[in-house]
Amino acid sequence: MHMYARDAANTLARLAKGFPIVAIAGPRQSGKTTLARAQFPDKPYVSLENPDEREFALSDPRRFLDRFPDGAILDEVQRCPALFSWLQGVVDDRQRMGDFVLTGSSQFDLIAGIGQSLAGRVGRVELLPLAQSEMRQAGCLPDTLDQLLLNGGYPAVYSRQLAPADWYGNYVSTYLERDVRQLLEIKDLALFQRFLKLCAARTGQLLNLSALGADCGITGVTARQWMSVLEASYLVTLVQPYHRNFGKRLVKTPKLYFLDTGLAAWLLGIRDVATMALHPQRGALFETWVVAEQVKQAFNLGETPGISFWRDHAGHEVDLIREDALRVYPTEIKSGATFATDWANALQKLKALAGQGVADPRIVYGGDASFKRDGYHVVGWRDLG
Repeated sequence: MHMYARDAANTLARLAKGFPIVAIAGPRQSGKTTLARAQFPDKPYVSLENPDEREFALSDPRRFLDRFPDGAILDEVQRCPALFSWLQGVVDDRQRMGDFVLTGSSQFDLIAGIGQSLAGRVGRVELLPLAQSEMRQAGCLPDTLDQLLLNGGYPAVYSRQLAPADWYGNYVSTYLERDVRQLLEIKDLALFQRFLKLCAARTGQLLNLSALGADCGITGVTARQWMSVLEASYLVTLVQPYHRNFGKRLVKTPKLYFLDTGLAAWLLGIRDVATMALHPQRGALFETWVVAEQVKQAFNLGETPGISFWRDHAGHEVDLIREDALRVYPTEIKSGATFATDWANALQKLKALAGQGVADPRIVYGGDASFKRDGYHVVGWRDLG
């Protein structure tokens, strides 16, 4: 098993000092178990995917937990929701920080369990696949942008001698048949796979759920329900439009982004670098990658991403806006490898409207060099992290 140093490790260590339970949430195969075991090597490890352990935990939760006087790592704990209220009693009695470590791959069940029984007792880290900074540190960052977009960030793609297409094909069928079917009780898997592929074709676009449903042959209500499960499983995120109005009518629709370009590329039928280089969705996949990197950076620090996009009805758009209490930090995303001066037009428009509130405007692009130009930071893809 390859070990990648994860940026979230410091956040995990910090939370374990202040909460009796730490939970690591994130998609399947993002490295949650590996991180938990590396960070807490002295704690016994139990997977609730194991039928014997699950049966024991379900039938006699008190005795199940009595085996762990010094705490434990409980993997895929959402498989056994009854444990949450028993855990509450144990940690309240012991009053020990960093006592139990939970992992889970579905936000729904994990957060429901935490919210009901463990409110105030859990520090939560969300772990997505490898960020660019983590790949660079591990020496596995691909040489070309097209290879990076094709590979995505799942650790197994880098630690095993497997073509990304083989790994993602297996991931989708396993993930579909296990998790999504459990959450949605879907009868028609082919229909859901069609839905997934239609979502991938819309990554980086405004999301119209009724149109998506119509294209897929399901109702808008079903489309919304399925989309919320993709969100809860950390496969996609919806980025909301920027809310502050600078005297212009703004769009109200969110944008859909996959959180991993390798998965999106596989769903789009892209199987090799040559296809990626020429694919009409390459620009959308690059934008998807930049947005996902921003989400990972926030998650790894234990923060919420706080990102949006700005678009007025005249069609001016700034792809990514981060904000803090005082300022907005806009980023324009361009997949081209050669810098063009008109790339800054939308940033200038936003600056004219927002005035002093705009700081550190950036253009992230698909080229190699990074430089400053007319008050903008132009950032090559390799320097994003």
